[in-house]
Order: sequence, then structure tokens, then C-alpha cells
Amino acid sequence: MVTSPVNMILNRQDSGHFVYAPNYWQWFAHHKNHNTLPAEIAHCSSQLEMIEHLGLDVFSRNIYCRQGGYWFGGLCKETVDGFEAQVSVETQGDDTITTKVYRNASGELTERLKYAFKESTVVQDKFLVDNYSEQLKILADFVHGRRWEFLPEVFREHQDRVGPDGVVIAGELYSPLKMLHLMLGPVDTTYMIMDNPDLVDELIKAHEKAQLDLVEQMAKSGVKVMMAMDNLDTFFHPPMYVENYSASFYEKASRICHDHGSAFFIHACGKQKDNLKYIASLGVDGLEGIAYPPLGDVSLTEAMEMTGDRFILTGGISAAETKGLTSRKDVFDYVKHLFIQMRPYRHRFIFSASCNTPIDTPYETIRWFRDAWKEYKEIDE
Repeated sequence: MVTSPVNMILNRQDSGHFVYAPNYWQWFAHHKNHNTLPAEIAHCSSQLEMIEHLGLDVFSRNIYCRQGGYWFGGLCKETVDGFEAQVSVETQGDDTITTKVYRNASGELTERLKYAFKESTVVQDKFLVDNYSEQLKILADFVHGRRWEFLPEVFREHQDRVGPDGVVIAGELYSPLKMLHLMLGPVDTTYMIMDNPDLVDELIKAHEKAQLDLVEQMAKSGVKVMMAMDNLDTFFHPPMYVENYSASFYEKASRICHDHGSAFFIHACGKQKDNLKYIASLGVDGLEGIAYPPLGDVSLTEAMEMTGDRFILTGGISAAETKGLTSRKDVFDYVKHLFIQMRPYRHRFIFSASCNTPIDTPYETIRWFRDAWKEYKEIDE
């Protein structure tokens, strides 16, 4: 049986060439929605079809996501015991406003999301908890009552569409610290940690338990790779916070995955240097989205050396490259130099976006990166 290059990476094996699995999710949706897709890919109806047209690899946690709904998710059903949930959708000009209201006997929590059509992105207009000092009881009820049910038939539909050579990543998870960020925002999360440490500890454990149940559901259903969508930037996830509020989840989730032959990744655009060694020590299989300075704070070669020979990294293309490399020669020189540096680590590196492909990236630049990859992917210098 022939194993695809993407699957060989998951086994830390060198296929003989670099794997290239870019993320065009926001870029493709933006240009499709604004009727600005280049003629060459105007026939494509999805990011996946664009990737297939360009002849690239699939290692994706957003192939299946609804672009206007949320930043991630789509393979699970959320329930909150004891709460009535109501979702309403309205338009404001070109934008779409989604309001989610959760009610129980103690009160209600409301989250408001705006899909900004001009930028093709989701913005959190209102956090679910916007006055935590008065919402502690309902917040605790909500976190204790929330569960996720994995929908294996939906996952299999997308994996079957991708085929055996690619991997659909189940990007459905997030750590307890990210849970607080999503519900309160990073600033109020910091205040709450200082003001209510006992309650925070209680909520951390409750969220971890529910998420680990989801990890087990996915692993038992045959999901090959799952990812915590944490944006593990040290600006939001300083080492002390990672150790106190996320490490237990990362370590236990990794163990469950390994027991079932799965892999556990974390989404990690931004600055990573101060967390890298510790994250690798927890059994995590890899990070998605390492960027060079100025968007990151560590080079890919440094990150490889810091994390050990089983740790997989993706990245290499950030907004700094898509904006700063303005000619075919610039792109080819960059890719050649990068691949020469990364040749010793080709068995655990996936060339990709450090986070996403900016919507103002010229299609010409996308093709230059594809062509440079084809030119140098087997480089052995």
C-alpha cells in the first residue's frame, strides 16, 4: 500500500519531497463572495477545489467550516444542560449579525458575532459574558452544563471527499484558557483569574472534562488528526498561564489521541518561542502556523531544534511573505532558501500558511509559491 506524503509526515517519514498544504479558506471565500476569483479558478466552488486545481496537498482544519459562521467548528453538536438556546440571524448592510442567547433560571448570556462582508471575517461584537462579577452563577451553570457530540458521518463525508491522500483535521477543540478568552475576552479573563481563582479552577476542570470526552469520541471514530484552536501566541498564552490552565488538557488530550493512533495539534500563529519546549514536553504532536519575525519570534529551524525529532511544524508563509515578496524571483529565492534550511527536518515539516492567506494576496503570488514548491520540493542541497 502506497502511503501519501501527508500521511508519511504523521509517521515522521520523509517522502522524498516537501509537503505543501496551504490554507486558502478566507482568501477563496472572499474572492468568491465578491465575484473576483481569477478566471483560472472561477470554476471552483470551494477551497478544496482550488487546492486540487493547483495540485497541492490537503492537511486542513477548515475544509469543512462554514466561513460566515465562526472561526472554526462544524463537526460537533453543542448542548447545554438546563439552558434554552436561541439563535437569530439578521443583516446590517452587507454584514450578517448572528446573536446567540442562552437562558436558564439564573438569567441569560448573549453572544453576538458579525460577519464583516468587506473583510470576509467573523468579529466578536459581544462576548457571552460581559459583566462577570454579576454573572458568576450563570457562567458556572453554563460551563458545567455544556457538552459536545461528535458527528462522525459529517466528518467521513468530508474525509471521503478529500480522499486517502489528504487529511481533514478535526479543528473542534480549545483549551480551558481559550474557553475563557472566547467567553469573556482576554482582558476580563485576566481579571477573573485574579479575582476568582477558585471559580476559575472549577471552570477549568469542567471544560477540560467535557473537551476530553469530545477528544475520546473523535479518536474512537477514527479521526486521524485533531486540533485545539487556541492561537497559542505567548501574548495571550504566557508560559505561566499555559502551565496553570492549559497544560493538563494538552497532555491528557495527547495521551488519548496516541492511545487510539491519532495525533493532537494546536493552532499557534504569533509568537511561540517561550512555550515551544514546554508544549513539546506534554506529548503534543505539533503546532500549526510558525511564522518568522516580525509576526513570529522564532525561525522554523530554531523551532525544530527546540522541540525534538517527533514534533511536527507547519508554516513558512505569513502575511510578511505574501506582501513583501513582490516578484517571481523573490518568491523562488525565498522558497529555495527555506527548503535548503528545512531539508534536515522534511520528515516533520509541512509548508503552509502561518495562519491564513490574506485576502489581498494576488493570485499571481499564490501561483508563484506553487511553482516554486514544484521547482524545489525535492531539493537536497
